[in-house]
Order: sequence, then C-alpha cells, then structure tokens
Amino acid sequence: MAQNCNCQKSSGERRLWSQFDALQMGMDWDEEDIKKPQILIDDVYGESHPGSSHLLELTKQAGIGVFECQGRPAQYHVTDICDGCAQGHNGMNYVLASREAITDMVEIHGSFVSWDGMILISSCDKAIPAHLKAAARLDIPTIFVPGGSMRPAPYMSTSIKAGDISLREKKKDKILPEEVRNFKLTGCPSVGACQFLGTASTMQCMAEALGLALPGGALVPATMRDILSMARSAGRQIMKLVEKGISVLKILTPEAYYNAIKIHAAIGGSTNATIHLPSIAREMGFDLKPEAFDELNRKIPHIGNIYPSGKYPTEAFWFAGGIPMVQWLLKDHLDLDVLTVTGTTLRENLRAMKEDGFFERNKGYLFNYNLKREDVIRPVEETEEMGSIAVLKGNIAPEGAVIKYAAVGRDMLYHVGEARVFDSEEECYKAVVEERVEPGSVLIIRYEGPRGSGMPEMLMTTEAIVCDERLNGSTVLLTDGRFSGATRGPCVGHISPEAAVGGPIALIEDGDLIELDIPSRSLKVIGIKGVKCEEPEIEEAFSKRKAAWVPRKLDNRKGILKRYTENALSAMKGAGY
Repeated sequence: MAQNCNCQKSSGERRLWSQFDALQMGMDWDEEDIKKPQILIDDVYGESHPGSSHLLELTKQAGIGVFECQGRPAQYHVTDICDGCAQGHNGMNYVLASREAITDMVEIHGSFVSWDGMILISSCDKAIPAHLKAAARLDIPTIFVPGGSMRPAPYMSTSIKAGDISLREKKKDKILPEEVRNFKLTGCPSVGACQFLGTASTMQCMAEALGLALPGGALVPATMRDILSMARSAGRQIMKLVEKGISVLKILTPEAYYNAIKIHAAIGGSTNATIHLPSIAREMGFDLKPEAFDELNRKIPHIGNIYPSGKYPTEAFWFAGGIPMVQWLLKDHLDLDVLTVTGTTLRENLRAMKEDGFFERNKGYLFNYNLKREDVIRPVEETEEMGSIAVLKGNIAPEGAVIKYAAVGRDMLYHVGEARVFDSEEECYKAVVEERVEPGSVLIIRYEGPRGSGMPEMLMTTEAIVCDERLNGSTVLLTDGRFSGATRGPCVGHISPEAAVGGPIALIEDGDLIELDIPSRSLKVIGIKGVKCEEPEIEEAFSKRKAAWVPRKLDNRKGILKRYTENALSAMKGAGY
C-alpha cells in the first residue's frame, strides 16, 4: 500500500520547490511514485572489471523488491577500479585513493535529497569499504548487497596464477605462448570477485559479519540464481528497515566490529581489513585500535581452509555454509545479540537459517567437487592454529605493522636477515626478476605508504618471490605499503610511521640486521652493517641518520592523488583523510 508524501523524509523539501517533483516526473516517474518512500540504490556498475560488470542486474532485482513493497527506487552509479588491472604501473597509486572518492560520491548522492533508505551494491576491494564508510557517514536505513564470487579457474585454481605466469614471461625460455594464452582465456571464467580470499572477498565477508548484508549474502556464486534472489530480498527488506527506523549506527556498534574481527581471524582474511574496518569505524567516531585485531586473533581458531592461506576457492566456502556457518561454529565467541539488517539479532538469524535448511541445502554442490564441508571449514575442535594475522611493533614500526601469519611457513615465524633497501616496489621487483636478491634477505620497500605514493599493494613482488624457487620460504618483505589479500609468505606491511613522514623505515640501510619474531609480535633492527648491536648503539646510529634524512619532494602530483597523499592518515589509523 503506497504511503503518502508526508511519510517521506523529502516531503518538506518537495513543498519548498515544486520543480523537485517535476524533475523526477520528467524521467519515468509518475504522480504515485513521488508519493512513495524513495530508496537510493548506489552501485559500482561499469566495465572496469568482472566484479562490477554484472551489478546492474542486481540493482534491477533490488529495485523490483522495492517496488513490490510500495517504495520507489532510484539507480545511481559510481564505477570502481581494479587492483589487478593496475599492477606494476602508476595506476596502482590511485587505488586506495579511490576508496575516498567513492565514499564522497555516495555521500553526495545520499545527501542532495533526503532519501528514506539506501541499498549499496559492490563486489571488490575499495568499493565495499567505501560503501560501508558512506553508510556510516549518512546513517540512514541501509542494506549492502555483495556482488558475489567468480567461478573457479581450471583445476580449482584462481586468477592469482598471474603471478607465476607474469614472472616466467620475463625470463628467457621459461614459458610457452600457449600457456600464457590459456591462462588469459581461463583465469577469470565469469563475473564476480576473484576466487581467492583477497580483499574483495574478505570485505564481502566483513559486510555480512558487521550485520549490514543479509545472512548468507557474502560470496554467493555470481552466476547462480541465489545472488539475484539475495538482491531482490534486499529490496524488500530495506522497506521494513525504513518502516522500523533502523539506521546504520544502530547496527554498527563496537560489538559488531569485534564480531567482524573474530570472523576475519577465523577465515584468514586479507590484511587490508586492518585498514578498512578502522576507517569505517572512524566515520562514526569510534576508534577501532589495531591492537584489537591482535588480541582477538590470539583467541579465535582459524577454521577457514580458503586460498591463499588455505586450499579452496571462495565458491566452495559459500557451498560449505559461508559466513553463517562460521558464525554458527563460533557462536560461543560472538555477541549474538547484535542487531542486523534483518531487523533481528544475529542469534535469531542463525536460528532461522538452520530451521530453513540453509546449512544443508548447498552441501550437495560440494559433492560435485568431491568435497565435504569439513574440507573447507574445519571443525573447531580439530583446529590448532589460532587466528590468522598479527600486529607487530618494534624500532622499525613504533605504531605497528601487520602480517598474515596464516600464510607463513612455520620455519619463517622467526627470522634474522640482512636488509636490502628499495625506495619503490618497481626497483625491488626488478631485482627479484633479475636474481639480484640473495635467499635469506629482508627486502625493504619504502615510500609506498599513504603519504608516500598512495599506499599501493605489492602483489607483483610478493608473487615473484613466492614463485622463485631460490627465494620462496627464506626471504622476508617489509613495506610501509600494503598487500593484496592474495599475498603469501613472510610479508609485513602497513609499517607505521611510514617513510614519507620520517618513520624509522626511512632510516634503514643495506646490511642492517632485521629480526622478525611473529610469536613475540616483534619487528626490529638488531644490528648495523651486518654486526649485531646493543639497543643504545642502534638508537645512536638511527639518530645520526635521522639528522641527515631529507623528506622527498612530491611536486609532480596533482588532483586526487595530490589531495590524498597530502592528507592521508597513518595506515594503522585506516589511511583515510
């Protein structure tokens, strides 16, 4: 039953200026439409990558759901960009800055008129946290709809095989053109987020774990009917949230964030969540400290067997029960009384999903791959490893740094090696490709933090190391930049303060001895020029280097990259403005 104009948030604005209604009716709206509650549907549809090219259909389905419940949807679009297409060139410097740009555009869309509710639709790395930041900023009834998961590549592989392919392409007689072509034809066989638990898939999971996506919504296979049904359901449900007046900040409580961190620990999510979740929290005035990640990761069993820290692609994870199954298994660790976009609590959601048969319905899809649920989501009682990421501190990273130890071999949990210093990823990558790096080295990539170059990811270099038999399993990488969620091996990122603001990482020199001690959560210089030293000697050496250090000039930057690199916060504070 249609509601009259007085029930709309925009009713007062409409009475101020009759052109408001006339402009909407100049499109395909009629007189009944302008009386209904109006729902903004903002997506990142575009031909930028497979995670966005299918989203218009989800927007259409969400709109149908709104219409069914006597609302009026309006479609808006802000296309996102892809880390994969930006690898190895200057485009990567714009990727994290795009999070802020998308956030600002959705805020603009959500603020120029008074919407009754909002649906946000995206799949990938920066668009999802941008949408969640905007949702917190606007604080109106909102549902997030994840764009789902890409089909697996051949032999249950993923698109990250590009690391091995690209490395061998650069070495003489290491790969045939046919192998390169076959990867290009099969590496990304459908739409959806890439098939591993990278930042895209991780942030879909975080949106659901926070309570802003419908239960079971993260990582639905993007080619299956279920994802269309999920979008349609979101359209219906947003009208209920509008009716009940349930806005975002009633859902995004501190308890919701702690639940999300626990789920992140359990599934082995991307380290980029340690940037995005604090940045989202900051929009609502909540200081989500990095130490919370470390504390909670020590307590939560790592039960997700999902690539890259595990074995299976994300589609298999959803078939095994996805986030609701993880929540069910960890229910003794979670606050089950948090409110979600269903209008009910997490406790009630899990009970309803069990009664509806969700946990059993999709297990048969695993049978198609000769898998069982226990292969993909390990039983809690059989899991020895606790958590998946750690926050490290020491004289290299006084504010902190992050490592995904779930992707690190046990023999590299502690390592001492000599530093090889590079002032850009490109320099380091070239040295790896040209075999100018010795096994056991600790590679330093600096001036790649938020203020340095926009905080690009280092996937091209981390994959080059892992795919090099000489270096894999013996070489550490440290950076003030960030990593892809696909990163494997002993790679420490987000080192803060960063080099561009004179952090200690800017003062390291070739030959300094670096100690990585993950069990002790420590990262520090323990020697100068290959000689182990006492701490006062190291402090004295660094004091001299600091006195001679000269900040880099960034005169050649303009536009959004200039604004971002001049104003971005530390990575340990979310790297936002």
